[in-house]
Amino acid sequence: MKSFKAFRLDTANHLLRRNGDRVPITPKAFDILAYLVERPGRVVTQDEILEAVWSETFVNPEVLRKYILEIRKALGDRPGNPEFIETVPKRGYRFVATVTDESVDESAAEPPDVPTSHATEEQATEESVGSATAPAEGESSPDKHRLWKPAIIVLAVVAAAAIAGYVQVARIRTNAPIIKNTSIAVLPFADLSPAKDQEYFSDGLAQQLINDLAKVSGLKVVGRSSTFQFKGKNEDVRDVGRKLGVANVLEGSVRRKGNYVRITTELTTVDDGFQLWSQTYDREIKDIFAVEDEIALAATEALQLKLLGGNGQPVAPTLRSANPEAYEAYLQAEFFSGRGLNKEDLRKALAYTNTAIKLDEKYGPAWALRGSVQNMMAESGLIDPAEGFREARDDAERAITLDPTLASAHLALAGTQISWDWDWEAANTSITQAAALEPGSVEVLRIRSYRSRVLGNLDQAITLSEQAVALDPLNANSYSGLGYLLYVAGRYNEAQVALQKTLDLNPQATYFHLTRGKILIAEGKPQQALAEIEKEPSDVNKFTGQALAYYALGREQDSNAALAALIANYDTLAADQIAQVYAYRGQSDKSFEWLERAYEQRDPGLPEIKSNPLFKNLHRDSRYRELLKKMHLPI
Repeated sequence: MKSFKAFRLDTANHLLRRNGDRVPITPKAFDILAYLVERPGRVVTQDEILEAVWSETFVNPEVLRKYILEIRKALGDRPGNPEFIETVPKRGYRFVATVTDESVDESAAEPPDVPTSHATEEQATEESVGSATAPAEGESSPDKHRLWKPAIIVLAVVAAAAIAGYVQVARIRTNAPIIKNTSIAVLPFADLSPAKDQEYFSDGLAQQLINDLAKVSGLKVVGRSSTFQFKGKNEDVRDVGRKLGVANVLEGSVRRKGNYVRITTELTTVDDGFQLWSQTYDREIKDIFAVEDEIALAATEALQLKLLGGNGQPVAPTLRSANPEAYEAYLQAEFFSGRGLNKEDLRKALAYTNTAIKLDEKYGPAWALRGSVQNMMAESGLIDPAEGFREARDDAERAITLDPTLASAHLALAGTQISWDWDWEAANTSITQAAALEPGSVEVLRIRSYRSRVLGNLDQAITLSEQAVALDPLNANSYSGLGYLLYVAGRYNEAQVALQKTLDLNPQATYFHLTRGKILIAEGKPQQALAEIEKEPSDVNKFTGQALAYYALGREQDSNAALAALIANYDTLAADQIAQVYAYRGQSDKSFEWLERAYEQRDPGLPEIKSNPLFKNLHRDSRYRELLKKMHLPI
C-alpha cells in the first residue's frame, strides 16, 4: 500500500482511493501509476514504462501519453503545475509527490482488474491528440516499441496510399488462451476537431469499420443503431460489453484540421481491459481510404490472433472513390440517412449522394446509398412511388455493375424487389449475395426476416428477427419488429415482453402502442386496447387502432368516425390499413375494394396480407386467393 497526499494506491486489490473513496481508473493506467509511485523522484523514461507495462505487446508511444493524461485526470493534476506527475522534456516522467510506504503482504493476493473507463474528450484533446508533427514532451525514440507492417491492400484504387501507410499489430503471446466469444462493437469515434464540425466524418469512419468487420466470417459485429447509443457518453467498457453482449470494443477519435487528420484507435477486451491493439494515424485527408483499410485489417488481424485462432477471413476493402470530396459528400449522405425517416434528413441525404456522384460517377457506394435513400423516400410517400422505386433499382444496379462486392448495393436492390416488384425469388438472390459478402450484417437478417414473414414462414422470420436483436440489442426497432412477429404468431405474452423493451429504449416509438392494442383486442380486452391506442404518436396508426378498438367495444358509430378520419387524411398512403379495418369488421366487399387500391398503389404494407391476422376473415374468399396469385405469394 502506497499513500501520497490524499490518495492511497492499493496494489493488492488494484484500487486507487482518495480520502477513502474509490477513484475510477483503467487497469493499464493503474499499472503505469503504480510503476511511477514505486520510483518517486526519479525520471522514468518512456521506453522503460513501455517495457514494464506492455512487455507482451508492442504499442505506439501515443498510448502511453493517453494513459498519463488519464492518471492526471484521476488525480486532479495539471501538466503546467504538477503536484504528482512531472513531464521532463525529451526524457520521460517523474513522480514528484512524497510517497509513504504502508505495505502489507500482497504476495497472496492476485490483483483483480477494475472497470475500464473511456477517456473523456478533454483528456484526448490535451495529450493523446496533439500536433500531427511535433513530438510530445518526454517522448524518446519509439522505434523499439513499434512493430510496423506494410499495409499493402489488394485494391488498385488505394494501392499507392496503402503502400505509404503502415499497420501496427499487437503481438500476443503464443500461449494466450483463445477467447470463445468472437464478438466486437465499434463505438462512435469522438470528434476532437477544433471546430467540432466533423461529426459526419467520425460517424462515417465508425460505420465503415462496422461494414468492413461484418465481412469477417465467424465474427459477431454489433449493429450501428446499438453502438451509436453510446455516442458522447463516457461509458465504462465493461458496461458497454454487458449491454451489447460483446467481448471486445473498438473505439477511437478523429481530430481534423484543414486537409490533415489524426485518427487514434484502440481495441480492448472488456473482461480484463487488455489492449489487443492500438495505433495513431496522421494522414492527409486524401489518404483516408487507406487508413480505414489499415484500421479494419489491423483490428481483424488482432482479433484473429486472439479470438479466431487465425482462421478468420481477412477484410476485403471496399472499392472507394479516388476523390476525397466525393467521399466526404458520401459521409454526409450516410450521416443524414442514418438519422431515421425524417423528411428533411432524407432530402439532405439524397442531395449529398447526388453531389458525391457528380464528383465521381464511378463511385459505387454512393450509387448504392442513393438507391437505399430512394427506397425509403418512395416507401414513406415523400416522392412518387413508381418513379422513386424505378430510380432506386437503377441506382442499385449501377452500383453492382461498378462494384459487385458491395453488400449495400445488393440490399438496396432487394428492397426494391420486395417493396415494388414483389419478386420474392429475385429478392432472395439479392439477399443471399449480400449475406455472402457481409455474413455479420444485421440489415441482412432484418430483410431476410421480412421476406420470410411475407411468405408466411413465421417461425423462420422470428428466428431471424431474434438474431437481429442479438446483433443490435439497443435498437428499439429491433424489438418492435420482433414484438409484431410474435403478435402475428399468437405468442402474445412474449410479444408484450419485446414491446416493453421497445418502449424502454424509445418512449416515442411509433407502431408500439398500435401493436400492443391489437394484442389486447385479440385477447378480448378492447377497453384496455383503446387506452393503449390513444397513446400512439402517429395519427395514421391511431385512427387505425381506434377504428378497430371501437368496433370491438360495440361502438360502431365511433369506429365509423375513426375510419372516416383515416380515409379522409390517408387514402393515398394507407389503403392497406383501411382494408384491414373493413376486413376485421366483416365487410369483405369494402375490404377487397381497398385491397385493389393498395395493389394499384403498390402499398408497402400489402405484402403482409398473408400473415396479417386482421385479414383472416377473407381467407375463404376466392378473391383473396386471386390476390395472392397476382402478388406471386404462395397460397
